[in-house]
Amino acid sequence: MNKKKLNKLIKNFKSRNIEVLHFETSDRLKEYIKETIPEGSSVGIGNSKTLKSMNLSKELSKDGYSVIDKTFAQSKEESVKLKKKSLFTEWYLTGSNAISVDGKIVNIDHSGNRVAAMIYGPDNVLVIVGINKIEDTLNEAILRVKNVAAPLNAKRAGYNPPCVELNKCIDCDSKERVCNYLVVIEGQMEKDRLKLCIVEEEMGF
Repeated sequence: MNKKKLNKLIKNFKSRNIEVLHFETSDRLKEYIKETIPEGSSVGIGNSKTLKSMNLSKELSKDGYSVIDKTFAQSKEESVKLKKKSLFTEWYLTGSNAISVDGKIVNIDHSGNRVAAMIYGPDNVLVIVGINKIEDTLNEAILRVKNVAAPLNAKRAGYNPPCVELNKCIDCDSKERVCNYLVVIEGQMEKDRLKLCIVEEEMGF
């Protein structure tokens, strides 16, 4: 990402009370996470391809953190309990479907637990994105989440709405649609609660 564009992005998010942290590699980000989150803290994990590629849940569990990750569940009932429990953690780590240079964080969720945690609940939130998630405007970010992220996430979760075959959103009413909640974060009330971590790598969908 060129420096001019990055500086513009950082400035726009700062004006919306959101700090941007920039990392050259995902390994450096992992170091930052372990340096920043006190050992033994409770950490909720959003179901994110980005976080899975970093192996964060397993590494943090080994390092003594109390990790709440719904993908550790052995049943649907346990998954629901873990999703609710993650809303009360001290820290919450998640990816994002898209961000925009003009200062917006955009996500589409199936059940809504991930976006709920980003907005309210956990004491601290780190939103992790690779450079492939960055669009210039809010409209472009929304197009990305609908036409790129949603079909790939539906396929990853084993659902088969029309977008999986078409590779684009047709605003369907399929029972298997995963895009039930479109959420745009335009700023935050509580300074320093949510931070945006940008990694100079392509990560996730």
